[in-house]
Amino acid sequence: MTHIRPLPAYLVQRFQGWRATTYQDNRAWYRRLAEGGQHPRAMVISCCDSRVHVTSIFGADEGEFFIHRNVASLVPPFNPDGQYHGTSAAVEYAVTSLGVAHIVVLGHSNCGGVKGCHDMCRGHAPELEEQSSFVGRWMDILRPGFDRVSALPDDLILPALEKQAVLISLENLLTFPFVRAAVEDDRLTLHGLWTNTGEGGLEQYDPAREAFVTV
Repeated sequence: MTHIRPLPAYLVQRFQGWRATTYQDNRAWYRRLAEGGQHPRAMVISCCDSRVHVTSIFGADEGEFFIHRNVASLVPPFNPDGQYHGTSAAVEYAVTSLGVAHIVVLGHSNCGGVKGCHDMCRGHAPELEEQSSFVGRWMDILRPGFDRVSALPDDLILPALEKQAVLISLENLLTFPFVRAAVEDDRLTLHGLWTNTGEGGLEQYDPAREAFVTV
């Protein structure tokens, strides 16, 4: 493991600053969280994009959200094939072990993963078509969404596809038997959100209107 190196100095300094201020001011709270375990009310499935800061958007404290991040906030369909499934494992743990009351799928503007899916479906990203591309095979989840919006004008396709990523993830969540059972028993609600990172806006999917509306 000779290729492993110490943290960059700026991260060490930031940690030391947090330890000396935020942690010291809230030491009892952190210890209670550690000893009492986590009891989040909601799971948030968000994008890996560094511009999407879930806890800042909702003003959340430690222990409040069970957060899972992946490329483009996607949830694959239920597929118990014995292989590696990080997102599915996180959903299973949140619902069956933590008993969260809400699952929030949060998409966002200018999503690189969604742009990759768009380019791949248009035949402009042959590298993503390779079977060896982890990103390409992951973005296959969103291909049905591209089919739904491909007839839109070019300037509208990407925002629409970003929202399709949210909707497809919500649809796929309901293919998990334990998610569907919890929803049908009113123990769990699903929510679809899309945030405009540049404007600070937030929209939620309204099934009655079949559209995203401003929060």
